[in-house]
Amino acid sequence: MSDDAALMARMILQSGSYMLYPRHRAAPPPEAFETLKWTVPNISGRMDNLRAAILRPQLADLPRRIERWNTLYRSFEAALAGAPGLRLVTRPQAEAYVGSSFQFRLPDTPAAAIPDFVARCAARGVELKWFGAPEPQAFTSRHDSWRYAPPQSLPQTDRVLAGLLDMRLPLTFSTEDCALIARIIGEELSRTAR
Repeated sequence: MSDDAALMARMILQSGSYMLYPRHRAAPPPEAFETLKWTVPNISGRMDNLRAAILRPQLADLPRRIERWNTLYRSFEAALAGAPGLRLVTRPQAEAYVGSSFQFRLPDTPAAAIPDFVARCAARGVELKWFGAPEPQAFTSRHDSWRYAPPQSLPQTDRVLAGLLDMRLPLTFSTEDCALIARIIGEELSRTAR
């Protein structure tokens, strides 16, 4: 803790809070973040000795957790395959991955319609993050908001990000939860103007 609001805001942003800093219980007021959120990179610098000591015994359980995440990921993949207007991320057969979050694209949905889709899903308990918003929200920071790096022109990347959504997959989910969430996403997508 410190009474230096700028220092605290910088430490919170560097620790990996992404743009979720309003949820931090010891955070300074939101205005302390306004200029820093554009210039301070997230370096996920939050490992201390206590966390490292707690982590070491959990490493043995990591393979089981990866398999569980991937089971949940594949459940979403199967439930959303063929959903009109939704495109799944194609993964190469040889790729090894950890499906701790699920991404999908809405390539034909106008950017103006996506915030309403996200809000309707949220109203039904499904929290999605959208990478096409004009300002970073939650963990959706993208290259054009990184003022700590030189600006780049990446039109193909921007086109993909404009329709990219992400959802975290907590290990507390069941495959039945995945089916219900996928159904909600599908229903709300069918209500979205194209």
